[in-house]
Formats: sequence, C-alpha cells, structure tokens
Amino acid sequence: MASQKLTMAIRKFSTSNAVSQLVKPPVQIFGIEGRYATALYSAASKQKTLEAVEKDLLKLQQSLKSDPKFKDFILNPTIKRSSKSHAIKAVSSKVSLKPESSNLLQLLAENGRLKNLDGVINAFKTIMAAHRGEVSCEVITARELDAEQKTKLQGVLKSFLKSGQSILLSTKVDPSIIGGMVVSIGDRYVDMSVGSKIKKYSEIISTPV
Repeated sequence: MASQKLTMAIRKFSTSNAVSQLVKPPVQIFGIEGRYATALYSAASKQKTLEAVEKDLLKLQQSLKSDPKFKDFILNPTIKRSSKSHAIKAVSSKVSLKPESSNLLQLLAENGRLKNLDGVINAFKTIMAAHRGEVSCEVITARELDAEQKTKLQGVLKSFLKSGQSILLSTKVDPSIIGGMVVSIGDRYVDMSVGSKIKKYSEIISTPV
C-alpha cells in the first residue's frame, strides 16, 4: 500500500506539467530517493530548468550541513506533515526556489519523506552528472598524487570513456594499500594495490595443500 501511494504521488508530481509523459533520465537510480529524483528530472526537463533546479538543491544541501535549525526542522518527526508543508511553501517563495524544487519539497513533506531529502539530492546530482556526460571516478593511492601524476592518470582514464563523456575525478589517500592504486570508474572497479596482492598471496600460502 505504501509503495502504491508513493508511485501515485510521484506520478502526480511528474505529470504536473502540460506534457504528461515521463522524461527518461540518462541513468537509472533505484530506491525511494531515485524515484523522487527521476520524477524531478522529468519535471525540470519539461520546463527546461534542470540547471536552475540543481542549483536550488545544492543550496538546500549546503543548508542541511551548515544550518542546525533547518536540519532539525527537516528531520524532526514530531512536526506535523501539514505544518512542514506550509512552512516549506513559505520558505520556497521567500528564497525564490524554482516551482519544480518547491513541488519536490512539498511532496516530500506531505509524504513524510523529508528525511530522504539529502539522498534525493545526491540521486539528482548523479543523474545530472550523467546528463552532462560526466563519469565519476575515484582513485585511491597510498600517497597523495602530485599535479603531473593526476594529469597523466586522467589521460589514461579518458581511454575508458565513450565519445562526449568527461572524467569527474576524485582522489583519496589510504596508506593501508601500501602502493599501487584502487580505481573505481563508472561501474568498473580495479584493485591494483600492493596491499591486495599481499593479501592474495598470503591466502594462497596459508591454504592447506
């Protein structure tokens, strides 16, 4: 029953514009957050406000991190849904959110899903990255890479991309891998770390013959 209500609510949100057919996102994201983000992408696509809506959501996400009162209001389960919905409507008007952004917040409030706001924003960011042809890539190394190493690495990683795509690179340092690197690019995962090889060889040596 809860799933049916969610589907109906999102369908209502995504068909609130003149064109009722859902605009398919460039990447499919599952779960509650993914469904709300997909509906928002569809609505914003029809109104040609994708970039503006993304800016709205980034500001809201920053407020969740930096404003304790706003975060408490969003996450507080004791505040009635109707009260949250009215407050969200007033705030949206005051800070000039796009109608699609405001509708998302009100829908989340009415359905008691404001606690999922951060997840919905992250899902929408993933969809927008795919919309721009950006491919997320995380590289973990034992020591921080210098500028020259990052440039060379990006050159190698670009060979894995399709035409029109670009790398969205993030790096992380983890001394425990000892050397080498661990690369996650799109849905690919490659562990070329020294730590992984040592673990593998240790398991082979310790396995009884």
